Amino acid sequence: MSGKNAVKPAQPVSLAPVPLARGREFLSIPGPTNVPEVVLQAMHRPAVDIYAEELLETTGQCLADMKRVFRTQGDTYIYIGNGHGGWEAALTNTLSRGDRVLVLESGRFAKGWGEQGDMLGMTVEILPGSWRHAVDPAAVEARLKADTRHEIKAILVVQIDTASGVVNDIPAIRAAIDAARHPALFMVDGIASVGCMEYEMDAWNIDISITCSQKGMMMTPGLAFVAASPKAKAAHLKANLRTAYWDWTARDYPENYRKFCGTAPEHMLFGLRAALGLLFEEGLENVWARHRALAAAVQAAVEVWSKGGALEFNIPDPAARSPSVTTILTPGMDPQPLRDFTRHNLGVVLGSGIGDLTGKAIRIAHMGYANAPMVLGTLGATEVALGALGIPHGAGGVEAAIAALSAHFKPVR
Repeated sequence: MSGKNAVKPAQPVSLAPVPLARGREFLSIPGPTNVPEVVLQAMHRPAVDIYAEELLETTGQCLADMKRVFRTQGDTYIYIGNGHGGWEAALTNTLSRGDRVLVLESGRFAKGWGEQGDMLGMTVEILPGSWRHAVDPAAVEARLKADTRHEIKAILVVQIDTASGVVNDIPAIRAAIDAARHPALFMVDGIASVGCMEYEMDAWNIDISITCSQKGMMMTPGLAFVAASPKAKAAHLKANLRTAYWDWTARDYPENYRKFCGTAPEHMLFGLRAALGLLFEEGLENVWARHRALAAAVQAAVEVWSKGGALEFNIPDPAARSPSVTTILTPGMDPQPLRDFTRHNLGVVLGSGIGDLTGKAIRIAHMGYANAPMVLGTLGATEVALGALGIPHGAGGVEAAIAALSAHFKPVR
């Protein structure tokens, strides 16, 4: 056929790979985490009078509900701030310049907390640990027994270190303190654990607990939460580091304005109330079980991938691996191309290594508002990237994760 009715030859098909990231991005980093729609909707509203009954009632309910989350009868405080703000609130409300604090090393964040104490004029002692292992309770007991003059005034530890991916045995550390008959305040950073795993402030005899809004609490960043035992409140009366903003005495007054040292974070409180409602609707024990199951799926996949030799768990002991984040080493390999590939081509954002593990690891979060499809999607994207980039890995990681989730639903006989 010729002329104007002639069929034009087909154009060659481009073989360039098309990114498959169009759609909702999967945020698989250990904070900030995914925020439920109901929480976002609760925040999407006009401001109210800071003295309105609705806001006063919301504040009181959130403070009471945080007691349920921490499992405590102690006093709770809500700060406009992040987890580092919670650290400073704990230190300044209970300690004085020159006080000795013992920091239990197991990654980046306990040491970071100790660095705050150093800047505040405290004498900070690090109990040496490892980024690959949990805190050794026997070492804690030995150090405290050696402190016969009780110069150590506080012990600082994280339950989960988001950099290393380790979980520390808080009841065992409490038992070590008791075995040493030491009176130091026991302060626990639950920033990556509260809302993700068992946390029993009163049962474990914790004096100060800290968490924040953007991880297991399923909120936007911007709030820090602190709970204080009667022992911590007694120490507060003698502390000389108290400041106007963090001070518990001022925040204990009934006026709502004083509970926030100024204007309340209205919209964040509305969102927090919605997030707390989700936690209690599911039930804290069920929340913890969900996190364990999702962690088991991720760790099953990593176990298979590690057979290729290019990836390995940062935490060798399965019992010490966090139920909220898994840190994966990439020895001898820059992990950034892997993260770039999953983000730009597949729409999945993996966490980077931080601190001593910068440029040496990736992190996969499984915390907060997360379910099985989210985790399987993240693992599937990661496995696609491993194959596309030619990174040696054992085949069948996603299948192993599916098997782990299937095992979760097998009936107990």
